[in-house]
Amino acid sequence: MRVLLDACVWGGAKAQLASEGHDVTWIGDSVADPGDEEVLSQACAERRVLVTLDKDFGELAIVRSLPHCGIVRLVNVAATRQADVCLMVLKRYEEDLNRGALITASSGRTRIRLP
Repeated sequence: MRVLLDACVWGGAKAQLASEGHDVTWIGDSVADPGDEEVLSQACAERRVLVTLDKDFGELAIVRSLPHCGIVRLVNVAATRQADVCLMVLKRYEEDLNRGALITASSGRTRIRLP
C-alpha cells in the first residue's frame, strides 16, 4: 500500500512499514512541514493513505470535503508502537482505506468512518 506519514508520526515507522512491503514516504524527510492542507493534497496526488496523529485532517476531509485517499489517525500510541498499530490497520482495513475511509486507531480500539 502507498502511505504518507505526517511529520508528527515517528520517523522510525517508515522503515518498519517499508520492510513489510509498503511504499512509504515521510513528511519529516522534507526541509519544512508544508502545512496540513498541502500534506493532504500531496497524499491525494500521490494516491497515498495519510497516517497522522493530528485530528485536523478529519476536519479537512469531512467538514471542508477536501479530497483524500484514506486517512489513519493514531491516538495515544507510543512512538515505538506507531508502526505496529499502523501495520495492523493497513492490513485489516485495506479495502476500506482504498474506498477513502477515515480510521482512528489506538492500541486497543479502532473506529472507521466510511465515505
